[in-house]
Amino acid sequence: MAPTSAARASWATWGWKVEVRLLLQREDPAVDRRAFPARLTTFGALSIDGAPHCLTLEDAVLEDPLEDPVNWKIPGRTAIPAGIYDLDLEDSPRFGPDTLTILNVPGFTSIRIHSGKDIDSTEGCVVVGDRIDRPTFSISGGIARGVLARLKAKVKAAIARGERVQIEVRNAEVT
Repeated sequence: MAPTSAARASWATWGWKVEVRLLLQREDPAVDRRAFPARLTTFGALSIDGAPHCLTLEDAVLEDPLEDPVNWKIPGRTAIPAGIYDLDLEDSPRFGPDTLTILNVPGFTSIRIHSGKDIDSTEGCVVVGDRIDRPTFSISGGIARGVLARLKAKVKAAIARGERVQIEVRNAEVT
């Protein structure tokens, strides 16, 4: 039997080993000037234990690591701060059972990993797919080509084995 969400949340306290690590590496935000006001879209790539898995789309990265998120967050239009977070499966009123959820993000609640088409699909969450169309600032393949289902299956299997799953979110390298 897999540990409960509460049990997994206590793993950090006990210093137990992370068994599965997802890495979301962000690119520099791209400006969509077709929208008014112009909106920033952040594309990225998600890997699992070092192996590429899919592409991502998020809201603008507006983070100021020296400030509390309440000072820079625009609700529904801001990507979560870089960091390492536990990942779990939760029931979501919008996305249903076993929704990939990023836990304990400072200043944010109900951060999901789900499918979608563009920045209007994010509301602060991470949208996954396998094709990015930069001219239209969109992503596809989350549902149609099974990207989300494969990701969810890997996370669900790890949790069923009693493994802790984390996601590390990294911002684009400053040059």
